[in-house]
Amino acid sequence: MATNEVRRATMRPESSVYTRPVGVSSKTVCAYWIAGRCTKKFCRFLHTSAPSTLANPHISNLKAIQKGNAYNATQKSNVVQKSPEKVCKFWVVANCVEGDRCPYLHTWFRGAGFSMLAKLQGHKKAVTGIALPETSDKLYSAGTDGTVRVWDCRTGQCGSVINLGGEAGSLVSEGPWLFVGVPNVVKAWNIRTNAEFNLNGPVGQVHAMVVANEMLFAGAQDGVILVWKGCSESNPFQLAGTLKGHTQAVVCLTVGRSRLYSGSVDQTIRVWDLDSLQCIVTLNAHSDVVMSLICWDQFLLSCSLDCTIKVWVATGGGNLEVTYTHNEEHGVLALSGMPDAEAKPVLFCSCNDTSVRLYELPSFTDRGRLFGKREVRALQIGPRGLFFTGDATGLLSVWKWLDPALKELSS
Repeated sequence: MATNEVRRATMRPESSVYTRPVGVSSKTVCAYWIAGRCTKKFCRFLHTSAPSTLANPHISNLKAIQKGNAYNATQKSNVVQKSPEKVCKFWVVANCVEGDRCPYLHTWFRGAGFSMLAKLQGHKKAVTGIALPETSDKLYSAGTDGTVRVWDCRTGQCGSVINLGGEAGSLVSEGPWLFVGVPNVVKAWNIRTNAEFNLNGPVGQVHAMVVANEMLFAGAQDGVILVWKGCSESNPFQLAGTLKGHTQAVVCLTVGRSRLYSGSVDQTIRVWDLDSLQCIVTLNAHSDVVMSLICWDQFLLSCSLDCTIKVWVATGGGNLEVTYTHNEEHGVLALSGMPDAEAKPVLFCSCNDTSVRLYELPSFTDRGRLFGKREVRALQIGPRGLFFTGDATGLLSVWKWLDPALKELSS
């Protein structure tokens, strides 16, 4: 049987010695040409010695320096590009291994002039209300886990837990009374006598409450605001009226200058006369849920999920007009405000990106940010420079403005 034998040529064919055609700009020498094995007539790599620039030690040193500079610049940029607006989620659970290389914050706040005093952990779900009664040494917090927790202000320990039987939508205090809004009822406790009352009438969750002119106002899921007035000791609360006008849930209430202001899921703000309990005007300036309202001096401030904060002022005719709109990148959940340690007015603005912005008024100058594990739903101002935040995980944080004299000594 014939056998075909394939023999490898012992000599490189003539075509292998062709140099690379002129006009092609590769600076790489052909590895096969160096080994004497390239058979391509038009090889795309060089068939010659290495370019002189590659062998030039000065050029090589320059390239090494440039590479080193580029590396250093990269390292510097990694440090400079640290995000100042987001807390490291791994640091929150004590599990970040990046250390100084982590691009996110390893702290609960950004800014100067204030500090965190304590983190109170106990609620299993979102904190929806915080109250610090004037005559008490206890701090009260309510949450969607269906409890009210009572905290000792001296030790920071939770002394007792009150089971509500339903999710808490709001919490306020007035004098010795503590009011908690739950579905279809407002629960009232006298913290001095331990007397307890159920105020019936709301339909659905009670999202907002406020006390003014010896009346308790409660905004409910069905868009109705119920009003109770003080009565006898045996029956201290009597239903005095229902304010109807909103077409969807009432989620915020505030009082100022003999007016009650209500904000709703229906995107409107209604203004009510406290004497007649009649709606005198409806404000239409937001394009999403009106989440929070506060009165500050002669101004009304409103915020919304439409990512704006609006500043309203009364005109000569008594109407309210927007004089300034502040835009945020995220929906705004809650507003509160207080003077800092130097008596400068500071606005607290909670957004749905887990942060609380601090702005100096009236300029809206940035004063810093506070952070929660998740979005902060509850803001509360306290005495002696204290303020409180409660987030959607149930974390309750205690903050305080620093004394300017102590701040100067520390710096």
